[in-house]
Amino acid sequence: MMTRRPGGREAPTLLHQSSRLLLVGAALALLIALVTPLWHIGLKAPQYPEGLGMYIWASRITGEKPQDLNSINGLNHYIGMKPIQPESIPELRLIPIALAALSGAGILVAVIGRRGPLYAWVILFTLGAIGGLADFWKWGYDYGHNLNPHAAIQIPGMTYQPPLVGTKQLLNFRATSWPALGGWVIIAVLLTTAFLAVSERRRSRLPGS
Repeated sequence: MMTRRPGGREAPTLLHQSSRLLLVGAALALLIALVTPLWHIGLKAPQYPEGLGMYIWASRITGEKPQDLNSINGLNHYIGMKPIQPESIPELRLIPIALAALSGAGILVAVIGRRGPLYAWVILFTLGAIGGLADFWKWGYDYGHNLNPHAAIQIPGMTYQPPLVGTKQLLNFRATSWPALGGWVIIAVLLTTAFLAVSERRRSRLPGS
């Protein structure tokens, strides 16, 4: 409910108590993305019927199976792609910091309990998610297009950028790219908090809110 300051001025509108609790839960849920894989990229071909795959985590990249990353790098070498070396990817050092900061900011917004900071946090979250996907696309583009001109296998006009989301045929390999558990958690938190912001916006227009 809206309160009044001395002199009759209206104080900033407050979040409903249930909204504050839901925001705390959503902010804490973001921490799950720090310890679970965010994305999965898989490859299947006749010579690899069991498939190859890799998981992209907030701070590292691992093979779906112990030797998968080495196998993928071996295949990439023949077509001129750079090796995937997690230690050379700066985003893997920045993503954990960004997720932890976003989680902490969400809890702070719940403590402050004002609608304005909630709207700002959701907008920041949304822009961060869009920026992350754009950076992921750029990373895939760089790996798939900037090929070694002296590679053993060269097909004029062929590039090997994996799909951002979905499936794509790359030579005799079928590539798939989908969110993993951590990615789905981020999506769920974003949708939940966006719904929360819309609900609070509607509540603010009600008499006495």
